[in-house]
Amino acid sequence: MTLQQLHYVIVISETGSLSKAAEVLYVSQPSLTGAVRELEKELGFPIFHRTGRGMSPTGDGEEFITYARQVYAQYEMLLDQYGKGEKRKKKFGVSTQHYSFAVKSFVEMVKHFNTAEYEFAIRETKTREVIEDVDTLKSEIGIIYLSNFNRKAITNLLKAHDLEFHKLIDCDAYVYIWRGHPLAGCKSIRFEQLADYPCLSFEQGSEGSFYFAEEILSTNAYPRTIKTNDRATMLNLMVGLNGYTLCSGIICEELNGTDYIAIPYEADADNPNSKMEIGYITKRNFSMTRTGELYIEEMKQYLAGQEKKGEDRDAHQA
Repeated sequence: MTLQQLHYVIVISETGSLSKAAEVLYVSQPSLTGAVRELEKELGFPIFHRTGRGMSPTGDGEEFITYARQVYAQYEMLLDQYGKGEKRKKKFGVSTQHYSFAVKSFVEMVKHFNTAEYEFAIRETKTREVIEDVDTLKSEIGIIYLSNFNRKAITNLLKAHDLEFHKLIDCDAYVYIWRGHPLAGCKSIRFEQLADYPCLSFEQGSEGSFYFAEEILSTNAYPRTIKTNDRATMLNLMVGLNGYTLCSGIICEELNGTDYIAIPYEADADNPNSKMEIGYITKRNFSMTRTGELYIEEMKQYLAGQEKKGEDRDAHQA
């Protein structure tokens, strides 16, 4: 088993095609086929299903590729730090649920580096994929939240993947709407007031569950729902359909604009409030890069500023 073979199967799994993988890797298709078959023979099981539509991992292959990603990612980090010869671009990636503060902090972190020397990536994606990306070291850091509802399920999943959760901030639930919404003038919003408007949520895929929902209070019975998979579309639906979503209340106006507001959610006996504990996940016992440390510093600084603004606003209203 060689690092080259690991690289080959990783690229094939990402492209879903032997021919596309050969193009990406700049190797001939017969050479690629031979290398994979030799590895499968050594392992004693097929890594891929081969069909007319392409190649997809088998059950054993999926597990093998997960470990292969970890090994190859560590190898690339070793080259970045100590490799000689042709200079390689250093890599740094973040996977996150859809939080504008995570993007804002990423922007501020990147400003400290020469982008010609780095290969940066930020992935706003599904909750399960955030966890998988950090597990395989595709991303060094992942941003998710815990609540009383999802804490046990998510914590068990993190433990199974040898990941750690690090708390950043606690947040109450807010209703996020556009300024032209009929409820925009309210000081707080009760669940019953939202009955006539569609609840917007981020799609979690075919393997999604209540535990992976990005929105707090996901177990409430919403009479109207619309799912989307990106933040820009959600903002458009807020305007076009007077839709709303439930969020942390931490909104980056610099990125999202000033046309949207977060109004405190007012709990009642049937629809209680819940805290969002937002934090970042990392591989256990993983030595974080200076890039990762700086990104976390930027997040903490931004969130501290938002907390201060909230305290000043509450004091002024009092």
